[in-house]
Amino acid sequence: MTDHKREVLLDVRNLRVEFKGKGKKPFIAVEDVSFQIYKGETFGLVGETGSGKTTIGRAIVRINETAGGEIIFKGKKINGVIPKELDKEITRKIQMIFQDPMASLNERAKVDYIVSEGLYNTGNYKDEEDRQAKVRKALLEVGLLPEFASRFPHEFSGGQRQRIGIARALIMEPEFIIADEPISSLDVSIRAQVLNLLMELQKTRGLTYLFISHDLSVMRFIADRIAVIHKGRLVELAETEELFNNPLHPYTRALLSAIPIPDPRVEKKKKILVYDPRCHDYSQDKPKWVEISQGHFVLGNDAEIEQYRKILTRAS
Repeated sequence: MTDHKREVLLDVRNLRVEFKGKGKKPFIAVEDVSFQIYKGETFGLVGETGSGKTTIGRAIVRINETAGGEIIFKGKKINGVIPKELDKEITRKIQMIFQDPMASLNERAKVDYIVSEGLYNTGNYKDEEDRQAKVRKALLEVGLLPEFASRFPHEFSGGQRQRIGIARALIMEPEFIIADEPISSLDVSIRAQVLNLLMELQKTRGLTYLFISHDLSVMRFIADRIAVIHKGRLVELAETEELFNNPLHPYTRALLSAIPIPDPRVEKKKKILVYDPRCHDYSQDKPKWVEISQGHFVLGNDAEIEQYRKILTRAS
């Protein structure tokens, strides 16, 4: 069910991504994934390493090819073969902040060139003076001094490098940013600064985020809605507090049980759940993606859906 009151910025329908080896059977990284992202929200995509979350992000920005399904941005299909003009528009309107600030910046280039790279590629500036003004503005917006433009990436800390990565995305004046684990390689004290910066930028620029992470406690802080992915398939999607209060799928419950609790006495007593995919019997009764209550989706077969409905009835 679509929320008609809100504008859908990105619509992913039955997405499939495969990686082909030489003469081998293709590896299916993402299978039959569907979700919508509303304008102005932070949509969280959470799952363990290798679950396919980064692959989805990279498919949206056209780094990974899609094997099936549709990715629709502002009413236009943007996967597969598209006109050159639309490709240029997507490059500007959708930007990505990468996971590792050490690997995603060119060590041989100065910050001025790194931040300007998108401008050079799209010609989105009037003259040299305009380009430099845009670089200064982008650096100031992420809390860096304009004089840093003449330095190289190795002269900065991890947190500062990630800010340079954010400036590189911002200078394109995007509408939609894919933040791929943007804080996982940073010190704990720096993480909060980068998260607060992203939230502040969202308010001032009216940005929409797809926030990819394996950390549910971070997700609770930043995301409006969360989708849980396991081995390339979405297993649950709901508003953040709804997901935390009424987790239905066993995999979601296992992830939530692993969140550390700051009280050592409670932490000692808590029971960590282990997800075993063998708990599902999909031999005859195949799983479907079902909206079980307003905005709360879950993957399950008929027997499981009935069981999940009972859990929700008891909870309410």
